[in-house]
Amino acid sequence: MKKLIVLLALASVSLFAAGDAGVSGQRELNVAAIVMFLLFVGATLGITYWAAKRTKTAKDFYTAGGGITGFQNGMAIAGDFMSAASFLGISGLVYLKGYDGLIYSIGFLVGWPVILFLVAEQLRNLGKYTFADVASYRLRQKPIRILAAFGSIATVVLYLIAQMVGSGKLIQVLFGLPYEAAVILVGLLMIAYVTFGGMLATTWVQIIKAVLLLSGATFMSIAVLYHFGFSFEELFKSATEVHTNGLDIMSPGGLVSDPISAISLGVALMFGTAGLPHILMRFFTVADAKEARKSVFYATGFIGYFYILTFIIGFGAIVLVSQNPAYLDAAKGILFGGNNMAAIHLSHAVGGDLFLGFISAVAFATILAVVSGLTLAGASAISHDLYANAFATGKVNEQKEMKVSKIATVVIGVVAIILGIVFEKQNIAFMVGLAFAIAASANFPILFLSIYWRKLTTRGAVIGGTLGLATAIILVIAGPIVWVQILGNAEALFPYKYPALFSVSVAFIGIWFFSITDNSEEAKAEREAFEAQDIRCQTGIGADGAVDH
Repeated sequence: MKKLIVLLALASVSLFAAGDAGVSGQRELNVAAIVMFLLFVGATLGITYWAAKRTKTAKDFYTAGGGITGFQNGMAIAGDFMSAASFLGISGLVYLKGYDGLIYSIGFLVGWPVILFLVAEQLRNLGKYTFADVASYRLRQKPIRILAAFGSIATVVLYLIAQMVGSGKLIQVLFGLPYEAAVILVGLLMIAYVTFGGMLATTWVQIIKAVLLLSGATFMSIAVLYHFGFSFEELFKSATEVHTNGLDIMSPGGLVSDPISAISLGVALMFGTAGLPHILMRFFTVADAKEARKSVFYATGFIGYFYILTFIIGFGAIVLVSQNPAYLDAAKGILFGGNNMAAIHLSHAVGGDLFLGFISAVAFATILAVVSGLTLAGASAISHDLYANAFATGKVNEQKEMKVSKIATVVIGVVAIILGIVFEKQNIAFMVGLAFAIAASANFPILFLSIYWRKLTTRGAVIGGTLGLATAIILVIAGPIVWVQILGNAEALFPYKYPALFSVSVAFIGIWFFSITDNSEEAKAEREAFEAQDIRCQTGIGADGAVDH
């Protein structure tokens, strides 16, 4: 482990030294950013070494031994959820479209009350390591776990590709690194955190990242408001005066133009958030259901506060960045690095090189925290759901399961690096959309109905969940993003960018129909088992670590 930490540190230094600041689109080498980056990497590798000595059992590896407090877990969830797409993407959308950029942040945030009131406590009482534990609690283990694992792995891989490509582009612009080197560096660090430190290391990486990101975004927002005498009216007035769309930036309708698309996007963001495996997995790291509820409460507060800050940052960038030639590519008439770099340029505008270095390092930390959580969720789906329970039917010792999980972590890391390099030139927006659509269509309906619907059967869950998963994938491929923009066809077979309204409906209807028409003896036994499950679900009696609450 010590040798690995030294090698990774040396690799990161040498990679930065090899960076060519003259590559097109990259900014000059920022010494402050590199120093802060190395400090963060050194600190997190130290945490990984500390966590590795405390990670002895499967429970330690998957759930940090269940010893994380509600506040710590809430902060870690926020760190897991506040990705680079949230920080750079939403502030970039506000910079580009104004008020309408908030549609994504509101959609993401609405998913958290769903988790708080419908999922968190029940998940902690019924599950052990993954949400498939809950879905298969009274249903047939093998088919349910296989389906849940494939839904999880599909979501994780698509999300990982988007994060890896995003990290490569971000670091290429910020630090002067070659794209491939940046992707490899992220992949190596991700593998190290998860393989050796498990959930404990991943949790503390996410907590540190959340503190840094919230601190940096808060300072940036205060600096913007200070510039306008802490008057939102002056900020918005100035933004409408300089933006090319004028007063239209204060009106909705710029990003989503029709009701079907708006509803479908909302369904994907709301139910997709409640079906993301790396988020659901975090509820097993706390001692009991009470702490699980606290986790969501704190996470919702941190995330909601963060999205308010992205709104201020986006409008601040309109005024302070869009009119400054230092941040504009004169030939193309756009920001250096594109609209997603609005927050990065704003950090320089309000805080100079030192603050730019801090925000640059935080953006990198953001990516590392998210990909670590995703990798752990994917590895647990392979080792716990597929290997230990679906194929070995639970007859496997913990050490062997942990070994499989660590091998899976390395494999997922290598695959993520390769796909990140392969998809460099591709539009990655559809991957994030597909990840949320799959989570909303395949994971959430099965999880929700397994908790609340007595008549759910294995046949209904498998057929309905498969139909939802297939519908989401097919409609995204047939939609305008993939069919027209990527494949180059003249017209999309499916007219809407966001398929969740249709795929989630197909999943729920399919699960309902194939469950109520299932009159087998196995189905009757599964329905009868609901009452015992519901008692444990609502009270926690019999759950590992359950207490009075």
